[in-house]
Amino acid sequence: MKKTILSLALITVFGTSAFAGPIDGEKKEVKTSESTVTWKAYKVGGSHVGNINLKSGALEFDGDKLVGGEFVVDMTTINTTDLQGDYKNKLDGHLNSDDFFSTASNPTASLVFTNVKANGKNSYEVTGDLTIKGIKAPVTFDVSVYDTKATATLKVDRTKYDVKYGSGIIGTAKDKLIYDEFDLVVDLQM
Repeated sequence: MKKTILSLALITVFGTSAFAGPIDGEKKEVKTSESTVTWKAYKVGGSHVGNINLKSGALEFDGDKLVGGEFVVDMTTINTTDLQGDYKNKLDGHLNSDDFFSTASNPTASLVFTNVKANGKNSYEVTGDLTIKGIKAPVTFDVSVYDTKATATLKVDRTKYDVKYGSGIIGTAKDKLIYDEFDLVVDLQM
């Protein structure tokens, strides 16, 4: 009798789990030409704003719930939008140089979601691995998802990625000081 009950219990547990299988999420590719990544960096006495193009990206859903995401940014497209002419060309060149993002040797940056937690209707707290200049460090930020759109704002500490030019180091002239954190404002179309 005990063997029969044990056998039925095992069949029930293992038989049911054989049919359950893993949850297959729906991956929604991001329309890179319709999506935007805007950066804003701050310095003593001002700021600069610009864009970076997405190379690829997707959000993963289980039903209507966000469960993952992965993005690649084309760092060679980094540019300023608040300057014109020689000033713009000079800053764009400097951002691409080894002082900042070394885009010749590091043409892409990436973000891979490692944890997604719902914190309200259509709102999620996301932790992910952000890789810039080949250096990976975790970031946490909020994402809002509405139908075919998603938005997020990330605060990034550039010194974690060896982007230290003009950082608050001893000996830096106050008018040349660039704040370590910059913002990324992301608007995605799927």
